[in-house]
Amino acid sequence: MRCCGCNQEFPEANSPTHAYMLSSPGCWAAFGELLVREYSDPAYRRVHRLSVDAYALQHPGVDTPQSRNSVGVHFSRLSLLLGRGWPIERANDAMVAITAKKMDYPWLVPPASRGELSLKHVLLAEGPSDHCIAVEQWALSVWQAWTEYHPTVDGWLRRIPR
Repeated sequence: MRCCGCNQEFPEANSPTHAYMLSSPGCWAAFGELLVREYSDPAYRRVHRLSVDAYALQHPGVDTPQSRNSVGVHFSRLSLLLGRGWPIERANDAMVAITAKKMDYPWLVPPASRGELSLKHVLLAEGPSDHCIAVEQWALSVWQAWTEYHPTVDGWLRRIPR
């Protein structure tokens, strides 16, 4: 079954999906497998935030307040990490300020392609080192797919304390 978010094929599944990050049931189940991997072994955890941010931007859903907020917050962290080269700890600290501002994010119409790489790319990785590299590649692919909105996100980020 093709996922409506990342456009990848996943096995059919009779399982729940996320409330607003729209995906096929098989894709959402596969993301659950990725989360188990990242939570169960500390060697995988350093890229966990990138995984969540990449998934959220590849599965933005439709124009609702929750979806706008999700895209805004996850896009902001990816921009801090990938666009500005911030270390994860600093970007996570900034997220506290970003979410506290309760910004009224506009809907960003998702690009036709949300990245050349997807969750499937990461699930093929063997071992922590390959997994971390695959997540970094996936996140960069997703972030670059949203290039037309980089100036918009930069404007949001100028409003947060440094």
